[in-house]
Amino acid sequence: MKKKILIRIGSLRHGGAEKVLVTFLKNLSPDKYEIDLLLNLYSGKYLKDVPSWINIYYLNKGEMITTNRPQDIPEKVFRVIYQTILKKFPKLLYKFILPQKIYDIEFAAIHGMADEILNSPIKSSKKIVWIHNDLSNIPEYTNERLKSFFEFDRILVISEKINQLFLDLAISENEKKKVVRIYNPIDVEEIKRLAKRPCDLPKIENELTFVSIGTVFPQKGFDRLLRAHRRLLDKGFKHQVWIVGDGYDFPNIKKLVDELQINDTAHLIGFKENPYPYFIKSDYYILSSRYEGYPTVLFEAMTLAKPIIATDVSGVREMLNDGELGHIIENSEEAIYDGLKYFIQHPEEAKKYQQNIEAKALPFELSNAVNSIEKYLND
Repeated sequence: MKKKILIRIGSLRHGGAEKVLVTFLKNLSPDKYEIDLLLNLYSGKYLKDVPSWINIYYLNKGEMITTNRPQDIPEKVFRVIYQTILKKFPKLLYKFILPQKIYDIEFAAIHGMADEILNSPIKSSKKIVWIHNDLSNIPEYTNERLKSFFEFDRILVISEKINQLFLDLAISENEKKKVVRIYNPIDVEEIKRLAKRPCDLPKIENELTFVSIGTVFPQKGFDRLLRAHRRLLDKGFKHQVWIVGDGYDFPNIKKLVDELQINDTAHLIGFKENPYPYFIKSDYYILSSRYEGYPTVLFEAMTLAKPIIATDVSGVREMLNDGELGHIIENSEEAIYDGLKYFIQHPEEAKKYQQNIEAKALPFELSNAVNSIEKYLND
């Protein structure tokens, strides 16, 4: 008999958690599961990648509204009120939006959906949350709020640091058993295949290129990267910076590029459905984040044997094997400056990291990761 599963996520835009969820769904069997995917907002580049056998439901349709233009405000207000009502009165949601099923499992695919799953009127379902971020870095997640996650039957976490955070908060052996460390599924063969496609941005000859890929949020530290880039140019270190991604902070980052007068050397490429040719075309990968949960993009960089510089945020030491597989720097703008400068001045050191990556068996093979998550669906 198929398990009936409800999965909730905000949308399927271009974040890491969204991509990981779709990769996971593509590797599940319709013979074993009956899955309803509920989106707060029916939008996103990954919608087309959801397998056809999965039922998609949504609260609102259309793109995310990130501005306060007068013409957008009525729709923005309506969405907030409508979603707030459904969150406060979940029985309305389960009666009128969903097909009135009794689910075996209800799954919050990101931590932001935790309350919605815990407030489900279906009390018999097993409840699972998938945590992709180090919540200790987010002010509103106090210890008391973090402890509320123990109301779930399983807490899936993607890094050892997040795992330890919850183990330290657990007050019983039963709570500790709820916390499960898993790897995000990465489709290595697909990444290698997509990376072979043409790159539409020419590389400047005799100038090293650093690429960074991610949703353009303040969390990603692209502002710090660009200021460090400007300082290096002022010191005579010629190089290029490519930022691949989009997000609500994109206009601010574009404004910063203009203010720093780096339009010729810093390229804001926007969202690309296939970012992997930019990995191949560049010389180095730079992670400038202020905080992360477990930056899956580093595994993608390693899949393509790209030398890495990364700020010392959650997951990085674990992923880069304490610096064996990449250059780990302090979490500051000054350290980003020093890291870029180090690779520019010491390309032979970057080559050593590349050789270490190529010699290493990487731990995120697709079937193993999918199987580890399925284990907790079937348990």
